[in-house]
Amino acid sequence: MTVGERLYPMRRPIAAASAGAAVATLGGLIGLGGAEFRLPLLIAIFAVFPHRAIRTNLLISLATLAMAAVVRLTVLGSTNVAGYRVEILGMLTGGVIAAWIGAGVLARIPKARIMPVIAILLLVTAALLASETLLHDAAWSALAHDSALRLPAAILAGLLVGAISSLLGVAGGEFIIPILIFIFGAGIKTAGTASVLISIPMVLTGTVRHWVTGHYRSITMLQNLILPMVLGSFVGALIGGYLARWAPTDALRIVLAVILAMSSIKLWKMGRISN
Repeated sequence: MTVGERLYPMRRPIAAASAGAAVATLGGLIGLGGAEFRLPLLIAIFAVFPHRAIRTNLLISLATLAMAAVVRLTVLGSTNVAGYRVEILGMLTGGVIAAWIGAGVLARIPKARIMPVIAILLLVTAALLASETLLHDAAWSALAHDSALRLPAAILAGLLVGAISSLLGVAGGEFIIPILIFIFGAGIKTAGTASVLISIPMVLTGTVRHWVTGHYRSITMLQNLILPMVLGSFVGALIGGYLARWAPTDALRIVLAVILAMSSIKLWKMGRISN
């Protein structure tokens, strides 16, 4: 162990790889990275303290996002990303700013309050996941294509997503995609590709902020948790992406939303017990 390293006592790399694969498979089936489902596992199953779990989740999200970008940009057909460059730039700007600030704010949130914050945000994510099933056929946008409000709205949306990313360690695709579709009128394929383009710099910013402040010093955690979970996530993402064409996506979203809501309730109770 190196000087300053925080020892991670659990030695379950196979379990970590399996969990990463399972989460990424489920996420791939509905077009998400699965970081929302990974965070409760890190806390409840792998005994990672909440603040540390968020930072770990962010690092794993960055690795899985990189692979998702390669797959999506090389396999997926043409999209109209260029037509939404102003909105993408606005969300990217707001997201990067919020991610940098949020990564610093995270350390100042007391341990007694971080679990309720996580639980509430996961519950909101579950509600959003379920609502997307009901609204996925909608074809409208809140702002006209020539509206002067699109850029400021994009920046504000980016600030919101960046803040959530910092507090959950997620890429934020489950928020970015609906915003692009229902506020800016982007198509689902365009929104999915734009989401990756926005998420990578945002997650990278939060990861770098945590890195320079010395929060990724544990070699034991890297070897026994992070690396196995990343490798498992790579495999799971490929499996989920392949099976997605046959999966009952709407039914899966409802089921996963229920699971996420139950996880948020469990984390809330864990937070109350620890207090």
